[in-house]
Amino acid sequence: MIDAAHPASDAQTLKADVAGHRLEVVFNGERRLERLLALIGGAIHSVEMIMYIFENDSAGRQVLDAMTAAARRGVRVRAVIDSFGSGDISDSVFTPLREAGGSVIFFSRRWRSSYLVRNHQKLLLIDGEYGVTGGFNIADPYLSDRQTHCWFDLGVIVRGPVVANMNAWFEALYAYTVRHDGKLLVLRRLIREWPVDGKAMSWIVGGPTQRLSPWARVVRADLVGATRLDMAMAYFSPGQGMLRRLGRVARTGSARFVMAATSDNGATIGAARLLYGYLLRQKAIIWEYRPCRLHMKLIIVDDIVHVGTANFDMRSLFVNVEGMLRIADAGFARQMRDFLDGLKDDCEIVTAESHKARAGWLTRLRWTLAWFVVGVADYTVSRRLNFGLGESDPDLEV
Repeated sequence: MIDAAHPASDAQTLKADVAGHRLEVVFNGERRLERLLALIGGAIHSVEMIMYIFENDSAGRQVLDAMTAAARRGVRVRAVIDSFGSGDISDSVFTPLREAGGSVIFFSRRWRSSYLVRNHQKLLLIDGEYGVTGGFNIADPYLSDRQTHCWFDLGVIVRGPVVANMNAWFEALYAYTVRHDGKLLVLRRLIREWPVDGKAMSWIVGGPTQRLSPWARVVRADLVGATRLDMAMAYFSPGQGMLRRLGRVARTGSARFVMAATSDNGATIGAARLLYGYLLRQKAIIWEYRPCRLHMKLIIVDDIVHVGTANFDMRSLFVNVEGMLRIADAGFARQMRDFLDGLKDDCEIVTAESHKARAGWLTRLRWTLAWFVVGVADYTVSRRLNFGLGESDPDLEV
């Protein structure tokens, strides 16, 4: 059950038992940091991390200090950090961790044809027993409760058999980054051959395969014949094929989309809004979350929940390296839908009329340009190319 001490958008945790797994979904940023520090502080054998953004701010320093302390007490500590997403942090920040015996390596360190493929994952593994994933990065806006420029996100802590698969994935990606970093054919093969077991709880990866990646294939298959869809998505700009599948569910069943109304990356807002007209014509329900920046990556298809690091956009579906938990359980799906229900008062309901009123020709042109850019450029690049769609845009103000 969700901790109901606060309104839904301020909920602390949701807990569930699924197919021999214990799940804890943490919505509160400060609580997420507390849980991360407790897990790292309690590690006995190993701390493994894959991270897109790692900042040298208050949250980052606390996590790094905990990892360094773990290494000093003999715990094996290894981290794979994306060189572009974490481009603002100096490598020297990790010197104390390395001196304590830890290992920090950077994904895609050198410019080559594969450089635009980013490691967008967020994964923490403790002692081979606990796995933590979600949309959050290691930085203050994701791990605090300040109301200015915060990210409303979630983290999932799982304990159970699926953690073995998450650990196997870390080992494979770590070995790739050490031995073959930047070799696109090796990365493609690694992702393409990742097993999809169809169990009630699965760890599925995505990335730059020539055809659909394992996760993209699975979510596409789950949409076939689906009658109910709920999605809370930070960045939403799928291609026409996936968009038509979403439209079919909306037209023949029901579909609700909780989208971001504010972002530090206005281009992603414009790219999503370009697609609202089609979805509304298919009878979809669209909400825009307004209190702060929405950063979730959550999809509920009938009785199946997808949660992890992948947005529903061209980069996450086809380019970036991603990791998603697929949880097939009617009770858990119902709990997550109840959580989304509780966000309604914090959202603006987008109607065909309200959408048409703000979709002038110049605005639509900006949205179209934004859709093309966010499909190609990394998020850290596209946020600099807002086409006038930044947070100062009246359309985006809270």
